[in-house]
Formats: sequence, C-alpha cells, structure tokens
Amino acid sequence: MGTKRYKGIEKKQARWGIAFVVPALIFFSVFNFYPILNAFYTSFYDRRALSKLKPKFIGLANYVRLFDPARADNPLSFYNSLKATLTFTVGTFIPLLIISLLLAILISNLSSNRAKRFLQISYYTPAILSSVVAATIWMLIFDPRGLGNQWMNLILNTPGVDHKWKTDPMMLQISTMLVYFWKYIGYFVILFITGLATIPSTIYEAATIDGANKNQTFWRITLPLLRPTVVLVSIMAMLQCLKTFSTQYMFYTNGSTRAPINVITFNIYITGIQDQYLGRASAMSVVLFVLMLVLTLFQFRTTKSGENIDY
Repeated sequence: MGTKRYKGIEKKQARWGIAFVVPALIFFSVFNFYPILNAFYTSFYDRRALSKLKPKFIGLANYVRLFDPARADNPLSFYNSLKATLTFTVGTFIPLLIISLLLAILISNLSSNRAKRFLQISYYTPAILSSVVAATIWMLIFDPRGLGNQWMNLILNTPGVDHKWKTDPMMLQISTMLVYFWKYIGYFVILFITGLATIPSTIYEAATIDGANKNQTFWRITLPLLRPTVVLVSIMAMLQCLKTFSTQYMFYTNGSTRAPINVITFNIYITGIQDQYLGRASAMSVVLFVLMLVLTLFQFRTTKSGENIDY
C-alpha cells in the first residue's frame, strides 16, 4: 500500500516537472533548434530574400564558393572572415582567460570583505551593459580627441599624435578586442571567484604546513582543483568571441573600414541581410557552427586528458 502511494507521488511530481520543462523545450525548438536545421537546409539552395523566384537547389555550390582559392585575395572574402575571426578570438580569449584568473585570485586573497564586494561589483558592472552600449562608450574613447589618444600619448610620451583607433587596420582590431575584454572580464572574474570558493581552505593549510610556497600552491593545488571552472570559462569565452557581431557592426556603421573587422558573423549579416543571399549566408552559419562545435570538443578532450594529476 505504501509503495503504491509512493509511486503515485512520483508520477504526480513527474507530471509537474514535465509541465515546467515542455514550455522551455518548445521555446528552444522554435527559436534555436529549427533555425539550425533551416540554415542547413537553406545552405544547399540559391535563395534570395524578398524574391518571388523559387529557391533553386545547387548542392554544395555555396560551400565551394566560400572556400574558392580564387577569392582568397579578396579582403571581404570568407577567407578574410575566418582570419579576422580567429585573430579576434585569440587576441581576446587568451588575455580574458589569464587576466580574469589572476584578478580572481587577487580579489579572493583580500582580507577586507568590503573591498572584495566593491571590486566584484566594479568589475561586473560592464557585463550588464549591452554590446551596443559598450561599443558606443569605447568609440567615444577612441575618438581622435578622446581619452584613448590622451592615455596612449601619456604612456608613449607622444603629445598630439592621433593613433587612429578606428581607421588603422591593426588599431581597429585592437580596439574591438579592448571593447570585448572590458565588457566580459568582470563576468569571468566572478566565475573564477566562485570556483576558488569551492576549494577547501584545509588543503591550503596543509600545503603551508608542508612548506609549499605560493608558486607551488598555485600550480599544484589551485589550478588543478580549478580545472572545471577553467574549462567552463574557456569554452564560454571562446564561444563568446566567435559569435561577436555588435561591436564590429557599431564600428563599421561609424566609419571604420570593414575588412579588418569582417568577422564571420558580420559577413553573414552583410551577405544575408544587406546583399540578400540567404543561401550563402546560411552556408557561412553552418561553417561557424561546425567550427564552434569542433573547438568545444577539442577543449573538452584536451582538459579531460589531463584530469589525473598527482599533487
């Protein structure tokens, strides 16, 4: 009798669980899963937006066009987009990962709780801003008469020099990296602080008794035990960099040249929305999806291979 009542309670709880999960699954299917499948489907067609002509099946022609060697010299080609995306990702992802970890350790080691809370809020504040607002703030800083030139001239002792943050190709790439770094550094610092809080203090006390210095403690204890957080942060930071769009769009619409910041997502927008080649844009989306998937799986395999560590 008791067993039947217990099973009845389980079924009732399961129904409530399903009732709460189904709306989320429907939302995900409509706004995430279906667009992915539709992008795969559309990538095999020559389809123009706002056109009355029926889409024409062309097989892999859109993909062949993307990787056509004859287009490699075109500064607005997909080759250039791959290069711009990887440059932006590497130039932003590595500093984000390293500096956010170091800042998290410094904040966690502070003795004053008030100072900890102040720094956490200060670092996290840019993360609540939209990418458009963040880009707008930094475009004012990168103005020829803005603070960017003033700071750089003060550091380099070059008064009156315009460093062309928004026009020079290399400086333009650095500018977009700085915007992303400033916006997301606080978010990843908070994640690392949360991860550090899960490490028992008794482990550090035992290491101190055994005579371990700070350098040994970091490499032998902190970093290995922080591995799950490092994996999480690295994957999130990498994916965030790969799907960057708003920053490049804001700089482009305010007079910057397109080629140095023509990342894949921006190229997808130009090709699909502005030029109305939906098939080509969908093919780019599929390539970006596969790239993100491969890099994520690679990170998982890399971090998993080093799980067995002797302390």
